[in-house]
Amino acid sequence: MIVAAPEVARETGWPVLAVTSAFSAGLVASAIAGIPVGRMLDARGPRTVMTAGTALGVAGVVGVALAPNLWVFLAAWIVCGLAQSTLLYQAVFTVVIRRHGAGTQLPLTVLTLAGGLASTVFAPIVAALLGGLDWRATFLVLAGILAVVALPVTWFSLERRWPERRAAASTPEPADPVRAVLRTRRFWMLEITMLGIVAASFSATLAAVPLYMEKGFGFELAALALGLIGAGQVVGRLLFLVVPRRVAPWMPLAIVAVVTAVCLGLLAVVPGPPWLLVAIGMLAGAVRGAQTLVQASAVADRWGTRSYGAINGVFAAPVTIMMALAPAIGPAVAGGVGGYAAMTAIMAGVALVAAFTARAS
Repeated sequence: MIVAAPEVARETGWPVLAVTSAFSAGLVASAIAGIPVGRMLDARGPRTVMTAGTALGVAGVVGVALAPNLWVFLAAWIVCGLAQSTLLYQAVFTVVIRRHGAGTQLPLTVLTLAGGLASTVFAPIVAALLGGLDWRATFLVLAGILAVVALPVTWFSLERRWPERRAAASTPEPADPVRAVLRTRRFWMLEITMLGIVAASFSATLAAVPLYMEKGFGFELAALALGLIGAGQVVGRLLFLVVPRRVAPWMPLAIVAVVTAVCLGLLAVVPGPPWLLVAIGMLAGAVRGAQTLVQASAVADRWGTRSYGAINGVFAAPVTIMMALAPAIGPAVAGGVGGYAAMTAIMAGVALVAAFTARAS
């Protein structure tokens, strides 16, 4: 959508901000819908839920392509967001963790590495399609790709029911395990910690271009540095493979928070040279990549896998909303404090606070 937004705005006359806001509304809808979707995945297994979500996604993308006005365009993106709640990271994390139990490090890493390549693969595809088609035809082609590829994959590769459900039936469990977890201080400290890390990391790194330009970079070099922050995420996800599995669950979270605080603090105060600032940014990207996997395993590490989908749906919803808001938070704070370096320093402080709250999670 980011690639297509300028062309959508040009052809329709809709404001670019309105076009991108419709996409953000879909992300918020995805976060909210993730709560009941998590419960459905736990109760019914993934095949039906995720195949239905794929079909809904196809319908949503077709709706985007055919939208006659901005309100229908917005509604179609909300439909796409509902579909995303059944198909993107949180839902697929549920499948991996319910399927593999304790042995999730490698499959989670492979999954997020592949997911991280989505924009790398599809941004040039969308750009190429827009070079030969209008934006509406481009989205119809994308809907067709989704239908042809994802519908059979979700139907034929996913379990109809969780195999462990019958075997685990004799294991005592609270009548409402989600409510039992939500009543604990530990859950809310985990939520606060993750929100702090995500707010700090995403708000600062997504504003890397104006930050680097404040420090004397040209636009092209700043944009390249932003791309290298994204590349750093791949390294961070690979490093997750070597995280010891026998440490206390709060320790990986605390490490991510501390390293985030250090990286953002350095980005705020180091004046140069450019290669050093780029290297620090890549390290910040690596920590952001590791955060995705630490978040994925956080619920299972603390409360097991039985009700992972339902608990993780509640846990992930505010985090996903924070990610959707992060591109606006950085510039808003920078405008209030007089610059992007000052904003990044504040975000370093937020991450440092999260490092302290991690101990209680």
